[in-house]
Amino acid sequence: MREAVKMHIYQKIYEFAASAGAFEGYVYRRPQAEIDIKALVNWVDNLLDAYKHLTPDVRNEFQSSCDQTLGRALKSLVIELDQEHEVVAKLKQMIKGELPESADDFQKTKWFQEL
Repeated sequence: MREAVKMHIYQKIYEFAASAGAFEGYVYRRPQAEIDIKALVNWVDNLLDAYKHLTPDVRNEFQSSCDQTLGRALKSLVIELDQEHEVVAKLKQMIKGELPESADDFQKTKWFQEL
């Protein structure tokens, strides 16, 4: 039996971040009629699973950025979905800090802009 290859931590972080960013882009100001709820549930399940597989110390390194990205997605979704919708509840599990003001809140300075 072949031993499974462990994914490098940086690859795990990248894949989580890429999926979270794509998720934010997909739901941004999209009317509920245009959202595939079944796909959305699956997507958030996969995001939450990936998030939980990262150790707390690793998550702490990017949590504030995660709060912003998934927070903006959450702000977009609550306009169209109920606050108690399972997608909203699962997103809240990955958001630990302050939510952005709105889905349009892109005010946080990115680290590469500070160089």
